[in-house]
Amino acid sequence: MIGNLLGLTALALGWRRSVISWPVQLLSGAVLITAYLNGHVPGLIGKQLIVIATALWGWSRWRQSRKATGEIAVRFASWKERALLAGATAAGTVALAELFQAFPKLSWNPWADAYIFVGTLAAMFAQGRGWVEFWFAWIAVDVVGVPLAFDSGYTFSGLTYAVYFVLVLFGMRAWYLRTRSPRPASDTVLQGASA
Repeated sequence: MIGNLLGLTALALGWRRSVISWPVQLLSGAVLITAYLNGHVPGLIGKQLIVIATALWGWSRWRQSRKATGEIAVRFASWKERALLAGATAAGTVALAELFQAFPKLSWNPWADAYIFVGTLAAMFAQGRGWVEFWFAWIAVDVVGVPLAFDSGYTFSGLTYAVYFVLVLFGMRAWYLRTRSPRPASDTVLQGASA
């Protein structure tokens, strides 16, 4: 429960482009690893190991960005960057699923575990780069991760990931709006509406 609540906090901080999002993600990953050690879900453990490693990289990257520009810049990835990310994600998923199938003790659900493992890496890489597409990657991971968590007996994790899904939609909208060119304020803008 604590690990998942920390994960929700990290997501909310990421939504606001706060550098603190990364150490909170790191702590969430460490707590969840201890929870998943008793289960037979190496994909979920692997996912949290990725969270920890990538959180260290993302934290460093965002700190540098903030130091250089005073903020965390976000943008849409180029078509080339999207193609490379999608291709690497697909190839990584196939390779890892083959590894899991070759060594059945590593995973009881090789394709789902591989998908979650590699999809998480892709999402966090995109987040570290400040790409809006990171939100889409999280949605794709949750589509498999939520049912797998419920099926593995981690009901609280499944419920938390379902809440993530809703927060991801709000975060995606916030980052999308951040990428838009600012428009000059107008006298006709209603109170509470964005300019």
